[in-house]
Amino acid sequence: MVDDTINTTEGRRPGLGKVPGRKRVTMQDVARVAGCSQSTVSFVLGGNTSAHISEPTRQRVLLAARELGYAFSPPRSARQPRETSGGTIGLVIDKITTSPEGIVMLDGVREIARSINAVVLVAESDNDPMLEPATAELFIGMGVRAIIYACIFTRDVVIPNALRETTIPVVLLNCYDPAENLPAVVPAETAGGHRATNALIDAGHRRIGTITGEMFMEAARDRVQGYRNALASADIPFAPELVVEGDWSPSAGYRGTRQLMSLDTPPTAIFCQNDRMAIGCYEALKEMGKRIPEDISVIGYDDTETALHMSPPLTSMILPSRAMGRWAVERVLGEPAPRGVENRPVKLECELVERDSIGPPPR
Repeated sequence: MVDDTINTTEGRRPGLGKVPGRKRVTMQDVARVAGCSQSTVSFVLGGNTSAHISEPTRQRVLLAARELGYAFSPPRSARQPRETSGGTIGLVIDKITTSPEGIVMLDGVREIARSINAVVLVAESDNDPMLEPATAELFIGMGVRAIIYACIFTRDVVIPNALRETTIPVVLLNCYDPAENLPAVVPAETAGGHRATNALIDAGHRRIGTITGEMFMEAARDRVQGYRNALASADIPFAPELVVEGDWSPSAGYRGTRQLMSLDTPPTAIFCQNDRMAIGCYEALKEMGKRIPEDISVIGYDDTETALHMSPPLTSMILPSRAMGRWAVERVLGEPAPRGVENRPVKLECELVERDSIGPPPR
């Protein structure tokens, strides 16, 4: 895959992090300022009247959105939809309940679909070799306007023949076809791993440990490659003992941190390759009497809601799940490119959200 990284508007949560020259405002931010749920914000800003929301609450949401600079209308691509509105979009996903990212991707899809009054039908295939083609054929038989084929974990996929042969527009979300027959969007994980590691290097660290995800997964391998690239760019020798394989869980973060800190020369900073492992990392460090960031710095990845409430708040990388969902709808409703032409996977940037868990190495 190529490094065609696209810079999205996803940035930071106001008042809680700093991204030079860029701000990111989410529905969660609006909900926090307005003092209501994210669902309420979604109903108000989406113009949905099916729920009874009091006028004072609606005005609070609108005021908070204006003050924070939240974009009321989802971004449009340069291509205009072939139809002005309506229709049905079929979304086939392998597993939507595995992690929050699937729901966030779906939210991005629905935001754009709702703006053109399109309906999104979601089918979970569970990677079943019989169910997946049958689902694709069902959507095709229904005459849907477009089909989005999505995966919960970034990977290459074998597309059902029905999706290769149909004249209905198809786009791949968080996955890609090695033959590059269909347009696809994925996160720029290698660049994200590089940026996360570089944030620690910029703070003065040269002994940087990392706790990875499961290495059979492409996201874990790419983030490690980004980590190694950043070290090489800074002329810091790669030390294999500073890389500990985890499994994305808090327990893996705890065990990995214990292992790293037991080294004769322990790291002064740890890159946890997701926020859940950072939770375990925090617990292990606090048990050892280590202060964050005075004694050791920590950075996470995915920028989940949990990162905001850790003590201290965790610096993390944004996984652009919502932006990828939006891109997929904009692309699939735009003027189609010829199959197999200009269909290299588009990579959306994973941005840094600075909070309070990184400081200079102890003297």
